[in-house]
Amino acid sequence: MTMTLQPRFNHFNFNVSDLDRSIDFYRRALNLTPTGRIDSEDGTFRIVYLGDATGSDFRLELTWLRDHPQPYNLGECEFHLALSADNFEELRAFHRENDWICFENEAMGIYFITDPDGYWIEIIPTS
Repeated sequence: MTMTLQPRFNHFNFNVSDLDRSIDFYRRALNLTPTGRIDSEDGTFRIVYLGDATGSDFRLELTWLRDHPQPYNLGECEFHLALSADNFEELRAFHRENDWICFENEAMGIYFITDPDGYWIEIIPTS
């Protein structure tokens, strides 16, 4: 029996140290808003899903763990989330004003912002 594989992207996870601070950052910096939430019965974790204004099915999952006392070790931060923007130049100016840009690659026409926990988010122009 041959099966056709048809998985599709659903979400990407970032573990965060302060859930409210992260939700506020993603709302202000990228207009991502909560679309769902899971609270553990014993209070050991909380998950909030964020969606974009386009109605895409893809979500960013923010996970807060009560018993994770130290900052997350992101290694060399070679992984990242990428978002495209129709208003790329306007968004870059806004991110620059707020001092969120951590790296710009002019040759490739992209830049990265960093969230409160040090995760990198790539911003690319819509082609």
